[in-house]
Amino acid sequence: MKDTHDAEFVRDYNVSVDRLWKAVTRPEELVQWFGPEGVRIESCEMDFTRTGPWVCTMRGLESGNRFKVSGQVTSVRPPQQGDEGSVGFTWGWHDDEEVRGAESHVTFTVAATDTGARFTLSHRDLPTLEAAQGHTRGWLATLPKLERYLGQ
Repeated sequence: MKDTHDAEFVRDYNVSVDRLWKAVTRPEELVQWFGPEGVRIESCEMDFTRTGPWVCTMRGLESGNRFKVSGQVTSVRPPQQGDEGSVGFTWGWHDDEEVRGAESHVTFTVAATDTGARFTLSHRDLPTLEAAQGHTRGWLATLPKLERYLGQ
């Protein structure tokens, strides 16, 4: 029996693979859409064009609550000559005492379609069903921001 939970989201955009790849990997573009509706990014060191550490701190606009998440970019494979590209990274929330919680894994995949590019977001190894449901709500509140950022 599986002890972890997964969530996956697929979105098609009428943009080039290169444009979508840049939007989901470059630090100056990630900060334009990353994080659910209703939060603002306070600080963000996210460069998904290379392996290494990343960290992002967000604050709820209404609640004022602070949310910090960090991890390691573990793999970067840019799209080349029609092949899909992907970036993989670990994910862990921090509590109020800066203790990092359970680690899960996220993959952003970008692939060509007949009309543009497909973005697949997979969030794996979530420790509980409640965590998977929470992340699903968070990603579903984040993806519309990416859509708007890409002008869709």
